[in-house]
Amino acid sequence: MANVKRRTTTGRVRTAHLGAKRAEPVRLKRAYERPEATDGYRVLVDRLWPRGVRKDALAIDAWMKEIGPSDELRRWFGHDAARWDEFAAGYRGELRRQPAAGFVDELVALANRGALTLVYGAKDELHNQAVVLREVIEQRAHRTRARSQTAKNAAEAAPLAQGRALAEPRPASSRRRPTSAAKARAGGGAPRTRPTGSRLRSP
Repeated sequence: MANVKRRTTTGRVRTAHLGAKRAEPVRLKRAYERPEATDGYRVLVDRLWPRGVRKDALAIDAWMKEIGPSDELRRWFGHDAARWDEFAAGYRGELRRQPAAGFVDELVALANRGALTLVYGAKDELHNQAVVLREVIEQRAHRTRARSQTAKNAAEAAPLAQGRALAEPRPASSRRRPTSAAKARAGGGAPRTRPTGSRLRSP
């Protein structure tokens, strides 16, 4: 299996495994591209409606305005690639706060259920908020699936472990019954003995 290094939105380099089986990745698509059936659930993630695009032509299932970057951050960025790393870090911070965080949760759930496409209007396909958002969703979705699998494995293993414990024979007790002498010592008295002969009568 080949390994390739891919730079994340924050500038860090991580290793990706080619050919590894994983959940279907979140797709990105410009608002000016033709919708396709394979897009799955289409969500517009811009605060502003794309210019010159009719609502019926965009064919979106949801418009999450609040998940887009704040006006202040968007204007500061101005799609300047030199400010990309700072923009990505600032946008990640906004996605951790409400109401954006709630929409991220919804998108993570959608990504775990099937195909999801984030629709955006920017011309730059490499430096826009949808790129950052996709990475956040995929990271969260991966952690969610890992936790679910761990919980499932634990739930399946519990009955098996209980069954093995019931099936195992219990070891015989090595303790012996105490003799009368031992009982007497424990009780602080002399052991009781039975008379061996006939009782003598007094004259």
